[in-house]
Order: sequence, then C-alpha cells, then structure tokens
Amino acid sequence: MEGDVSRMTAVELDAGLMFRTVGLDAIADAEPDDPEMLRAHIADETAWIAERGGTVVGYAVASIVDGHAHLGQVSVIRAAQRIGVGRSLIEQVEHWGREHQLGSITLTTFVDVPWNTPYYERLGYEAVAESELTPGLATIRANEIADGIDLRPRIAMRKILGAKAPTT
Repeated sequence: MEGDVSRMTAVELDAGLMFRTVGLDAIADAEPDDPEMLRAHIADETAWIAERGGTVVGYAVASIVDGHAHLGQVSVIRAAQRIGVGRSLIEQVEHWGREHQLGSITLTTFVDVPWNTPYYERLGYEAVAESELTPGLATIRANEIADGIDLRPRIAMRKILGAKAPTT
C-alpha cells in the first residue's frame, strides 16, 4: 500500500508539469494529494492504478458525493498520455459508479485546458450550471476557490451512467 501511495504521488507530480504548457505554473507547483487521503482511497477501494510494463503510469480516485460517483482525480504521467490510459481509468471509475448503482458521475475541471473540459466533453460529460450544483459539488467548488485552484475558470461536469451491463 505505501508503495502505491508513493507511486501515485510521483504520477501526480509528473502529470502536473503539463500545466506549465498552458501557463498554470501554480498548479504544476502545487502539492500532490495528501498521502493519508490516498491511503484512505486505497483502503476504501476507490483508487485505481494503471500500469504499463510494470510501471505505474496513472491513477484515479473517486468518492460518492450527494449520491453520485465523483471523480476526484485522474493523473497520467506525460510519457503515457494520449494512449488511452486516462480514458481507461475514467471508464473504471464509471464502472464502479454503475456497480454501486449511482446515477451519474461528476467532476470539476478547468474550462479552457485542452485535456480538461474538451476531453471530458468527448467522453460524454456535460457542464453543470452553478445553479444546479448539488450541496456536495458546491462545497467542492468552494474549497477549490478557497485553495486558490481557480486560477482560470473551472466548472463541474456530469455524465449520466447507464445501467450496469448484464453479465452472461
């Protein structure tokens, strides 16, 4: 477990460097997720790790917010981006949401960063109007603002999760 936490932290630090390419140096320099939070996600089975050739190249964490799945973080090292690792992790979180009979999955993201909102839109996510934020999503957004993450416009997004595929 501790090895997973350190590898997840390394992934987040590497992935975060991409934000320098769009002028978000403060995001690139931000502290990675709290190790205790990552340990809790691992213990709760709400963390997923992607490996390629025995190396951890990405991870995602999720939780339940207001009765919906919430993708809290997905990170992929720069060397493994644009080959489907992030999509695979997101699909695993979506599958988890369906398994837990959660009606939708939410996330928060930067509006104008190419691998954020435009990417999620291609995956079927839609913007959630500020007036339609659930209490939990409103709290997440307020925390992002308080933590100084809103250096550029951010939004909440949602994707309706279809029924779990039947097993044969």
